[in-house]
Amino acid sequence: MRGAPTILHLDMDAFYASVEQASKPSLRGKPVVVGGLGPRGVVATASYEARVFGVHSAMATAQARRLCPNAAYLTPRFAVYQGISQVVMGLLGELSPLVEPLSLDEAFVDLEAGGVPPTGAAARAVAERLRRDIKAATGLTASVGLAGSKMLAKIASEEAKPDGLRLIEPGTELEVLGPMSVRAVPGVGPATAETLRRAGITTVAETAGAGEDELVRLLGKAHGAGLYALATGHDDRPVVAERDAKSVSVEDTFDEDLTDRTRVQLELARLADRCVTRLRGAGRSGRTVVIKVRRYDFSTLTRSETLRGPTDDPAVVREAAARLLEHVDTTAGVRLLGVGVSGLADYTQEDLFAQAAAGAAEAAAAAAATGMAGTAGAPDAAPHEPETHQEPRKAPEGPPRWLPGHDVRHDEHGPGWVQGSGVGRVTVRFEEPWSAPGRVRTFRVDDPALHPAEPLPLVRAADDQPPVPPAPSGSPDEGSPAAVPSGAGGGSGGGSSSP
Repeated sequence: MRGAPTILHLDMDAFYASVEQASKPSLRGKPVVVGGLGPRGVVATASYEARVFGVHSAMATAQARRLCPNAAYLTPRFAVYQGISQVVMGLLGELSPLVEPLSLDEAFVDLEAGGVPPTGAAARAVAERLRRDIKAATGLTASVGLAGSKMLAKIASEEAKPDGLRLIEPGTELEVLGPMSVRAVPGVGPATAETLRRAGITTVAETAGAGEDELVRLLGKAHGAGLYALATGHDDRPVVAERDAKSVSVEDTFDEDLTDRTRVQLELARLADRCVTRLRGAGRSGRTVVIKVRRYDFSTLTRSETLRGPTDDPAVVREAAARLLEHVDTTAGVRLLGVGVSGLADYTQEDLFAQAAAGAAEAAAAAAATGMAGTAGAPDAAPHEPETHQEPRKAPEGPPRWLPGHDVRHDEHGPGWVQGSGVGRVTVRFEEPWSAPGRVRTFRVDDPALHPAEPLPLVRAADDQPPVPPAPSGSPDEGSPAAVPSGAGGGSGGGSSSP
């Protein structure tokens, strides 16, 4: 525990939802829910306007729709969120060399390591400037907590939400912590809280008053001793700049259970390719391939295979995943599949068997080209090809799939975003982050003038800001008969229900 509040915890306010509101003027001040929109979708983030109705993260989207039917339900735009996160983390990096990211929108910063004087006034001045810089660079708000420990800095930022700053002066820790629920202590989840509740312990003060011996008896030595230290305000965990990832993984939950074995195999191969793309993007390789299969009854199986050495070869990972799947019964239905790679390293060890298979396949192809097909038997294994030479995945036939919230551009009307789609129609609102709320128009899903588009920046460059003309009076707006014809914005496309 430090004697000065020089540990800063930053948390962006309702990050995904706030990004969507900042990029879509018509949604500002209105309930917005970002997450999966299918029958098994889960809420990723809800705006503060939606939280009033009881919507929160990790809630089933179907339940959120019942609680707040008039919210705008949007699919995530992770590339946009990652880009904004990089800007925010860059600003944090200017404050100190010790920045510990916890997620895209959350991080600890050791201000003392950045040369900030160990006083409350100096730390507060830095935090206020940081919040202004984030607002100027991204158009978004952030909440900041300052304290002498990581636990208290995080608690302070929670109490500061939204768009606030809270400083907990050293020496006041027990006064602040005492009345709080024991769930405020890091590491206390529902199961631990229930164990403590049965013992008559519900607040942090009661936890500290129970004593270390009693907590060890209830929770075990490691957990009990650690909880007692935190409940009494003792938290010496340092801010760690490098949090090395232990694994890279991807997974998908399907709207309907997969029962066809071939479809399961194809989806697993697709996930293996996505996993390797992320692995290469991080500049890593891995030695252990893991698959995750959640069946129709929610039973979850994991299987793993450790290779002879680290690899970032998509063919090797696909083949390992396929071998693991051979030992899993999927006939009753699969609701979720995942592929991961662990045992990460910064180098690769080429798979000699894969190379041999690739060489044999290339020889067979050469033989076929010279009219000697059949003289050299092609191996069963698929040939290995470097990622740069792989054929791009073919887009599915038919019109594009217009996802609610995603960016589009029309040849005549300019940039906009998808409000919803279904029954052969797509509804688009044409507006920009710096414009007034825009018009709504509906098109056929295969309209040749409508195209997917790159997202616009949330903050317009200072040298590129022409005056915004006033919106025409009497512009048709969302929900009016002239704006949204009957049948548009719904259906199987997961259309949004905008406020």
